[in-house]
Amino acid sequence: MVTGSNRLKTSLGAIELDNPVIPASGTFGYGREYKDLYDLNILGAMAFKGTTLEPRFGNPQPRIAECPGGMLNAVGLQNPGLEAVIHEELPQLAKYFHKPLLANISGFSIEEYITCARAMDQQPQVTILEVNISCPNVHGGGLAFGTDPAMAAAVTRAVKEAVSKPVYIKLSPNVTDIAEIAAACQEAGADGLALINTVLGMRIDPVRRIPLLANGTGGLSGPAIFPIALQRVYQTALRVNLPIIGIGGISSARDVIEMMMAGADAVEVGAANLVDPFACRKIIDDLPREMDALGIETLQEIKGAALCQEK
Repeated sequence: MVTGSNRLKTSLGAIELDNPVIPASGTFGYGREYKDLYDLNILGAMAFKGTTLEPRFGNPQPRIAECPGGMLNAVGLQNPGLEAVIHEELPQLAKYFHKPLLANISGFSIEEYITCARAMDQQPQVTILEVNISCPNVHGGGLAFGTDPAMAAAVTRAVKEAVSKPVYIKLSPNVTDIAEIAAACQEAGADGLALINTVLGMRIDPVRRIPLLANGTGGLSGPAIFPIALQRVYQTALRVNLPIIGIGGISSARDVIEMMMAGADAVEVGAANLVDPFACRKIIDDLPREMDALGIETLQEIKGAALCQEK
């Protein structure tokens, strides 16, 4: 009988995690607002706020809108830029977080991806490079890279050639066949995948007769997209042989279990952190009880369980 914390252990390739719960990039900042609420070192890992080469002030307001089952956002990758993240944010983060760290990076050209990746690769705190080719809220190369297999492969190959740390490609659900793009990334040398990002959506203010978001459209996140995310992870896991981080609408321990049964090796929790700042801690605390209720001894035994009929 496996007891204690070993029940929750998982891995992303050669990187071992104490549990599969990772706050998603964009919803946890650099952990500063959360560190006084609970010990962040109970997390499996952390993905800090997405970084671009130059500082970005993001899209105009309003850029967040609530909707049933989730929220819409068109934040636009607001961040202080590569130099500030490396010289200001990461040294502060090192004071209170000592677990695996995912550096989420974006770019508007392959050269920008390479520059950001090389810089993050040199940071001793960074464990994995999470390369975002999927953000639907920025007018630029990100969308094109994430929706075309050849371009996705080109970014993957270029980053892999420039760095030594594992490269995980973050994929968009706003495509015809996400598994085709995943396969292209695998062929180009990706060490793992992270999916999904937000689903394109919008709402309209019927009184003012204009979109709720200044950007017009945005990305839908929250529980409403969990079934979509689950299907995309399942579809991708059938196609590729890479570690997968499942993302999209995860808000409970049972969601984590479903996602791992669909083929994920770990998960990222996004919008739930904005609803409840203790969301990740609660999921970690609830996992053993949920496993007991379902007759699961360890998370290792359920990885890809739903794929067995297919493979």
